[in-house]
Amino acid sequence: MLMPKKMKYRKRQKRRSKGDRIATQKTQVDFGAYGLKAITESWVTARQIEAARRAITRYVKRGGKVWIRIFPDHPVTAHGAESPMGKGKGGVDYYMTPVRAGTVMFEMDGVSEEQAREALRLAAHKLPLKTKFVSRV
Repeated sequence: MLMPKKMKYRKRQKRRSKGDRIATQKTQVDFGAYGLKAITESWVTARQIEAARRAITRYVKRGGKVWIRIFPDHPVTAHGAESPMGKGKGGVDYYMTPVRAGTVMFEMDGVSEEQAREALRLAAHKLPLKTKFVSRV
């Protein structure tokens, strides 16, 4: 799974969501011909990104090329199930990335539009947000 090689700080504070914010970066299909764009905002974990990537590559039988435009660089900490209050912040449990509405998360090229549409539809089922299929204009 994806995770940072090195970080300045091992643990990070949670970000507060400020409602519906629209993405200002990664809003266009830049590398491939087709993309999967987020319509809503959510946290996407490294496991979800990997599951979506596997769904895409399995459907196109390792044909074409896939770009992952998001990277999970935010650590999320957790304590054990029945641990008492206090005793500091928990250990890093997993990594995630906050994805805003309008962000292109995956891109594809080298396959037909029908194949790309179906592969990205299968990948969208693995993600915790609403998405839409976009193509390069």
